[in-house]
Amino acid sequence: MSVDLNLSEAALAEPAARLMTRCDELAGISSDPDCLSRFYLTPEHRKANDKVAGWMRAAGLETWEDAAGNLWGRYAAADPAATQALIVGSHLDTVPNAGRYDGMLGVLTALSAVEQLRAAKVRLPFHIDIVGFGDEEGARFGTTLLGSRAVAGTWQDSWWELTDAEGVSLYSAFERFGLNPARIGEAARSPQGLLGYLELHIEQGPVLEQRDEPLGVVTAIAGARRVDIELVGHAGHAGTVPMNMRRDALVGAAEFILAAERVAREEGVVATVGRCEALPGGVNVIPGAVHLSLDIRSADDRLRDHALTIIRDQLKHIEELRELSSTWREIHNAPSVACAEWWQQLQCSVLSDLNLKALRLMSGAGHDAMAMAEITDCAMYFLRCKGGISHHPDESVAQADLIPAIATLVQTLLHVRRTG
Repeated sequence: MSVDLNLSEAALAEPAARLMTRCDELAGISSDPDCLSRFYLTPEHRKANDKVAGWMRAAGLETWEDAAGNLWGRYAAADPAATQALIVGSHLDTVPNAGRYDGMLGVLTALSAVEQLRAAKVRLPFHIDIVGFGDEEGARFGTTLLGSRAVAGTWQDSWWELTDAEGVSLYSAFERFGLNPARIGEAARSPQGLLGYLELHIEQGPVLEQRDEPLGVVTAIAGARRVDIELVGHAGHAGTVPMNMRRDALVGAAEFILAAERVAREEGVVATVGRCEALPGGVNVIPGAVHLSLDIRSADDRLRDHALTIIRDQLKHIEELRELSSTWREIHNAPSVACAEWWQQLQCSVLSDLNLKALRLMSGAGHDAMAMAEITDCAMYFLRCKGGISHHPDESVAQADLIPAIATLVQTLLHVRRTG
């Protein structure tokens, strides 16, 4: 079958402008009139699903909502009886006070790519299923990837007891949204019917901008471990306790933070202390206890775990030196996920064919691809974002970069057609 597709800059200028406008329209659906906040199973989730479903239907897609509230749109194969599908998309929920491209850009760029295929009357040997996952961020119930985990068949019944800030349980939220919790298993997709999962996402980092490249190929998604730590010393009067007799928990915490940074640099991982609270918190009181967090990530789980062991040993040394004690509680442990090598080779070939550099880079942030990797081979493209800023209203992408983004997705779909 011959393919007559014009993917020139001039031909894709209008689709890129439309894509940007759709992102703006979708960003207007928020629970907060002063910023973008859109959470799972809320009225805003319903409005976002309805808005995107309307665009999908206008593009000739069959739409439906699954048992977890995820939105789907199918661009049917040349043979409607085809049994395999390629899933392309991302998520439609946001963090509080969000930017307008994280997640939703991936859904809408996939739709733009399919619109180009439809305009050229191109049908592939497999279905293209565009998905807008309902929950990736975990902003409402605290557990991330609820939408994609349901699709991957890894839903946990213990989640039904999770509650939001108003005390509404996940179970009740399902019912209020019009979903039946007893049918959650129906959201799962069979691995046998899938060719893979492809996601385009803003980079959320500065590498592409620094390298002056619009797109990159993701090699892996870092595995993360998070720990809650309490460091305990002895509170005392700031004016009466001699310096050589103090058991200052905050000074110990400061040494620990510097040690974590040093170890991370030496071992080639990333580690962050994002929360640190000194108690009792008086300006004239020696801190007797400190609560702090540690987040450590790497695409290599063994390297990450080795670094974490060293960091914990450093904490023990600080305790002995300063006569402190601590408790260490792990609250999150997610393995890294490697993107399929055949996908990466295909992606690099596509970028080269479009005269773009095939830059490979790791994702330090989590994505729906982590859950989808349980059932199919996954791939991701990163799109350049200004300053590497994400999860913030200043999140920004250049409209000019959407032209190669659309072209890249179209060509990727065509290459899968040739190899699938």
